[in-house]
Amino acid sequence: MSQRAGDAGDGLPDPVILDGAMGTELIARGAMAPAPLWSAWATLHRPELVAQIHREYAAAGATVHTANTFRAKRRCLPEQWREAAERAVELARAAVPPWHRVAGSIAPLEDCYRPDLSPAAEARAEHRELVQLLAATGVDLLLCETFAHPGEALVAVEEAARTGVETWVAFTAGPRADLLLPEQIEQAAERCVAAGAAACLVNCVPALESMRFLERLTELGVPCGVYANAGDKAEGIGWGAGPPGPARYADLACRWRAAGASIIGGCCGTGPEHVRAVAAALRAEES
Repeated sequence: MSQRAGDAGDGLPDPVILDGAMGTELIARGAMAPAPLWSAWATLHRPELVAQIHREYAAAGATVHTANTFRAKRRCLPEQWREAAERAVELARAAVPPWHRVAGSIAPLEDCYRPDLSPAAEARAEHRELVQLLAATGVDLLLCETFAHPGEALVAVEEAARTGVETWVAFTAGPRADLLLPEQIEQAAERCVAAGAAACLVNCVPALESMRFLERLTELGVPCGVYANAGDKAEGIGWGAGPPGPARYADLACRWRAAGASIIGGCCGTGPEHVRAVAAALRAEES
């Protein structure tokens, strides 16, 4: 496929297919996810399951895989955060083909859906130590994701970009799509691009609500994209919805693609079957 203006570049196919959820997929397969560790618990106690999920996403068509470092940070694991972060990257790297890319996940320091809890004074130092550790593991890119606090997102991007590793940023408006307005995400993304973000995305917004946020990212001059959550279970897109769910998600992915998205994957409530449906649908669109 030819590369077009606004695509993901770096020799990767356009569009770029991300993997899907890790945390909710772990829970669906019987793993624990206790607060505040969330998915990091499985890295330490069920590493074979984490690796299996990575393998399934690779087989489904994803070529960018997010290591399970979302909660591998000092305030969640004071004694084991380094071990958890390094192990998560090792698991992802070993599970996927060598030509696929592994991303280190950098999440908000507190609850993703509680931007009011975002710390001010400690944010920079804590994000710096994680991005520096992830860069040292050799990740291919740093993904600052699920930020509903624009100021903390900017700090995370600044620290990630300073490592010299390609940095992406993803904003969320939350499970009800009401934590940030589309124009607020656009403004925050502009600041992050100026700080070194090479791609801007919207993530963990219900799939049916994602388009209005994506549309505000398409004119930033960098690749943009979506990895949405499955929304409410009643919407029949994810959370074990069966075959119609991935097909519905893939149809939305094609609409995001038509609107300008060049990076597409899945978030909470999606799984390998959603990524497989997206990859097949987008291949069909590109052929």
